[in-house]
Amino acid sequence: MSIYEHFSEVYDLFMDNVSYNEWAEYLIRRLRAEGIEDGLICELGCGTGNMTVRLRDAGYDMIGVDSSGPMLAEAFKKELYRKNPELADRDLPPAETGPGRDILYLQQDMRAFELYGTVRAFISVCDSLNYILEEEELLQVFRLVNNYLDPGGIFLFDMNTAARYEQIGESTIAENREQGSFIWENSYDPVTQRNRYDLTLFVREDRLYRKYEEVHLERAYSPDTLVALIEQAGMECLEISEAYTDAPVTEDTERILIVARECLKGPDGKSVPL
Repeated sequence: MSIYEHFSEVYDLFMDNVSYNEWAEYLIRRLRAEGIEDGLICELGCGTGNMTVRLRDAGYDMIGVDSSGPMLAEAFKKELYRKNPELADRDLPPAETGPGRDILYLQQDMRAFELYGTVRAFISVCDSLNYILEEEELLQVFRLVNNYLDPGGIFLFDMNTAARYEQIGESTIAENREQGSFIWENSYDPVTQRNRYDLTLFVREDRLYRKYEEVHLERAYSPDTLVALIEQAGMECLEISEAYTDAPVTEDTERILIVARECLKGPDGKSVPL
């Protein structure tokens, strides 16, 4: 079973503790500090569109890329409810209903995505890039980002660190809600720096709850490795900090945010061969 196939149905329910508004304010501030106050922005691993919607409502033209059809289906629901709030399922979290342009959602693997042209910035949040398990594949993502960035464009993304996975360690987390429940059994291998969690879901269907199982794998990368891959892809790393705080990174930092900039395109907008 592919990841997020059924988790998508209860994803927003169990992610209601994520500080999306604060994260969006931070990202918008950083984008504006780089002179990006409008225009096209692409979110990689956009999921159900929680961040995509917030940046759209801040005035950006948004593209959301995700490999999961079910997650994008939830994102499309939010767009439908925004335009037709009377259709919203009252058992679901409230949808954004404010003004804003349409969002272009694309079901594509971030390791092989294609856009119609360049964008002013890329973002990726909620440790989406930790799902890329091989350095060569992460480098390919970075190269694609560089290829589709405007000259001097910006890439902002967060990632979990080894400290985060070590903190979770061998543990089991469970949560029970009216619309669904989950059991998350976590394990982390410090040698390979891979984290695995076996997710058991119970999703409400009418009066019954149906059981589903998914396996999620993520990997931690050191800041030095990330900087090397960013530079190899044709970008420069401007900053690595504790995510959404600007605090310096320490060995205990559990989530980092990286700001990179495209720097290898010529005046004609084409990438300079590496």
